[in-house]
Amino acid sequence: MGKPRMHKLVKLSKKQIIVLVASLVVLTAGCFGGYFLLNQKDDVKKEDKAVMENKPENPLPEEIVPEAKINIVDVNSQSRPYAVMINNISTARPYQSGLQDAYLIYEIIVEGGITRYLALFKDQDTARIGSVRSARHYYLDYVLENDAYFVHWGWSDQAKSDISTLGIDNINGLTYEGKYFYRDNSLKVSSEHRGFTKMEMLKEASKNLKYRSVTNKDLLLDYSLEEINLENEEGAIIANNVSIKYSNSITSSYKYDKETKLYYRSVNNVAHTDYVTKKQYTFKNIITYKVSNSTIKGDTKGRQNLNNIGKGSGYYITNGYAVPITWEKTSRSSQTKYYLNDKELQVNDGNTFIQIQPTNQSLNIN
Repeated sequence: MGKPRMHKLVKLSKKQIIVLVASLVVLTAGCFGGYFLLNQKDDVKKEDKAVMENKPENPLPEEIVPEAKINIVDVNSQSRPYAVMINNISTARPYQSGLQDAYLIYEIIVEGGITRYLALFKDQDTARIGSVRSARHYYLDYVLENDAYFVHWGWSDQAKSDISTLGIDNINGLTYEGKYFYRDNSLKVSSEHRGFTKMEMLKEASKNLKYRSVTNKDLLLDYSLEEINLENEEGAIIANNVSIKYSNSITSSYKYDKETKLYYRSVNNVAHTDYVTKKQYTFKNIITYKVSNSTIKGDTKGRQNLNNIGKGSGYYITNGYAVPITWEKTSRSSQTKYYLNDKELQVNDGNTFIQIQPTNQSLNIN
């Protein structure tokens, strides 16, 4: 029987040993890496499944349509708004500036059948606002209900007295022309219609006058995160066109645009445009209701009183429809409450025009 065959030992060089060890390391890492990735995929699948099972039915902001986010204030902001008296006489209207930045505007009758606006700005940097005009005492009720700084250029006797009595933080162009207000003398109108301001000036004024900077009131309106459509609400009517008459001198109107979901504003059938941007003013929400007014006895200029403490009915208008609402204001400083079907009204996330109309004038919605 022969000797068993012996295998010849192969002697490896140093270089070959290094290559072999490196290959083994790579192979081992690959095995562990593959095992890790397989387990990681399983973990990701489990995590995705858990997230999907707990996903809310109505995710928040990312699903809100872009058109619903228009000029609205930060609901968490604690800064006080600035309420500016805006001139609306026909010769001054073409020069109105900055109103698109206001999150809330009121229109109310004054003497002579004309109106003025009270425009509220919050956390804005608007470079030109105006023209700024003199105060009337019942506008102070809406300054108070928004806990605003009151910006005006002059005042009636009643307004001057009430600003003092009510302790309203005011910034007056009569006192601060050249510092917090200026006149645009390039305009071809009389000097009382050339008064303007800007947010930079007003912020400096409120700081230097040491006025309280943190608000003590919630926002006047309750804004909905989800788009509100009124079509199926009780009493809803189509509102593609809205006409609100104040006097033989002033009719405010709106035309709804289905593409933008906004109301385009006009005054006396002329597009209401901004002097700086030349764009027509647009609004997401309109609230309109009627309040009686009367001439102050003995006032030689025919200035008015407004019977706005109490309750009544009106309309909320948005997205091409109007619904009946009720309103209630219990005191000069209390916030006006608006109700739809006995529940506090929610409005769409956007800028709002509140039209407080004389009771003897017409309202047309169609």
